[in-house]
Amino acid sequence: MEIKKLAFLETYLGEDSSIMGVILVTDADTKPLEFRVTSQIKPTNFQKILYGNVLKEHILVELVALPLLGAIDEDIDIILVSDPLFLGTNSKQGVRCVRVFSGKDPSHKKLTKVDMGSVSNEGLPLSLEIPNNYDDELPGIAEALESVAGSRDLTEPFERLKLGCEQVYLKKTTE
Repeated sequence: MEIKKLAFLETYLGEDSSIMGVILVTDADTKPLEFRVTSQIKPTNFQKILYGNVLKEHILVELVALPLLGAIDEDIDIILVSDPLFLGTNSKQGVRCVRVFSGKDPSHKKLTKVDMGSVSNEGLPLSLEIPNNYDDELPGIAEALESVAGSRDLTEPFERLKLGCEQVYLKKTTE
């Protein structure tokens, strides 16, 4: 597997507790190719009651990830996320969605973790997670991402996304 284009998915929590989703498509050097953001999503109290503890996953997969992935023009090879709730996207579309993180983050029960040889800008080791039912694909994904991670910090674009989304949020709230 060769990775030429990556998609980074992230969310931004506004001061009013609204959630905005954002996607950044990059080349293998993490240079931006495409950027999209959702409208603000603010669940009602009734939705919070009905969905309970699955509300955030529903928002991230159904209202953020799938619409953003459907809206991008670029063909992507992999989707990287920082929030494990995005991993539900794997069962809804064909491009593999993998969580990338640095440092010691506890692995989740239903996820398979692999440590990469690369490190983040902070010198912390990078790791990948994927749902257990896709664990056979993880070694190949890790190997392909290693070529990117050798020269780029795979966690850094998430910071760009948060800052970019914050700018969009601030612009929308001042209009």
